[in-house]
Amino acid sequence: MNENQNRNDIAVSCTNIRKHYKDVQALKSVSMEVPRGEIFGIIGPDGSGKTSLFRILTTLILADEGTANVDGFDVVKDYEEIRKRVGYMPGRFSLYQDLTVEENLNFFATVFNTTIAENYDLVKDIYAQIEPFKDRRAGKLSGGMKQKLALSCALIHRPSVLFLDEPTTGVDPVSRKEFWGMLKKLKMQGITIIVSTPYMDEASLCDRIALIQNGEFLTIDTPRGIVAGYPNKLLAAEADNMQQLLADLRKNAVSKSCFAFGDKIHISVSDDIESRLIVSGLTEYLVDKGHKNLLIHEIVPEIEDCFMQLSQK
Repeated sequence: MNENQNRNDIAVSCTNIRKHYKDVQALKSVSMEVPRGEIFGIIGPDGSGKTSLFRILTTLILADEGTANVDGFDVVKDYEEIRKRVGYMPGRFSLYQDLTVEENLNFFATVFNTTIAENYDLVKDIYAQIEPFKDRRAGKLSGGMKQKLALSCALIHRPSVLFLDEPTTGVDPVSRKEFWGMLKKLKMQGITIIVSTPYMDEASLCDRIALIQNGEFLTIDTPRGIVAGYPNKLLAAEADNMQQLLADLRKNAVSKSCFAFGDKIHISVSDDIESRLIVSGLTEYLVDKGHKNLLIHEIVPEIEDCFMQLSQK
């Protein structure tokens, strides 16, 4: 396969993208390539640069430096063509609150010179769930229903690339699961999907992910590849006084890093020492510190552990 053919397999690419707002550097030399037909996740906390990158790639704002292409078109020179080819679902519900469900969908179809009927096969599985409420004003919908309407509107012109900026934020767990099921079906129809999320547990639902922090990509790989690259052993610990447990673990020389994860503390330790010896030594140390109901055991790292480890570099 020659280089031109390889380039044609790339749906979205950007090189050394930088963006700042006054004194805030939102993006710092960000680069990536997303092959066609992939679900690509950009995962990081609020304020990490996800929305700025999406707005650049969807031609809503200009980067200060760098280049970007979507569906083979330059985001600066070919912005009109890109806007015809992409679907964009921003983080905040941005549809017309006073229009009904059906009126919103008709409006967006008209903007792209199409009709609901023409592309109904693409949105039918999603729209069918809210069609019984087609005469209800969008502002009166639940969070999950608003999400489905916004996705339907982003798809009604049959885009080749779909950008979803934190689509599941504030949505109940059942609606989140349904939403990702919809994305899997859309991928099967050949649509490239780029989705941002602050939820680390959604990483495993993507083909590849980029972990982002303070405007920089920490790593880009498959979820499995990122977890496999975790460099240390990982332990989980709990006891009666979790705050004091965290403080004491951070003072112990064997702990490379310690962070609270829900009702446990995750401790990164050297990979060169047997786990049973580390657990035994830490247990003795913490019992001497007066900790009661202490439990320590080795665990398998997850994406959030990898994110914390990479962000400390």
